[in-house]
Amino acid sequence: MARKQYKPEEIVQHLRTVEIEKSKGATQEDAARKIGVSYQTLLRWQKEYGSLNLDQVKRLKALEKENARLKRVVADQAIDISILKEVSEGNF
Repeated sequence: MARKQYKPEEIVQHLRTVEIEKSKGATQEDAARKIGVSYQTLLRWQKEYGSLNLDQVKRLKALEKENARLKRVVADQAIDISILKEVSEGNF
């Protein structure tokens, strides 16, 4: 069975729902059950998105995506430099 992939906006909304449930006196386990995720997933979400607003989450995801793209570019450049050094030394 495939797992559901939650968007950051959905995660923030679920965390706000959990906060409301906790203020009503429910435990975290009950709140996690109400939103349909496991307790461990709830803890992981709270660790990652705990005090962020919706716009901050969108910005964080955009920065992570840009960072991954730049890392790929740097890795490609390192490979190109390595190949050019080998060719210039005549070790091919």
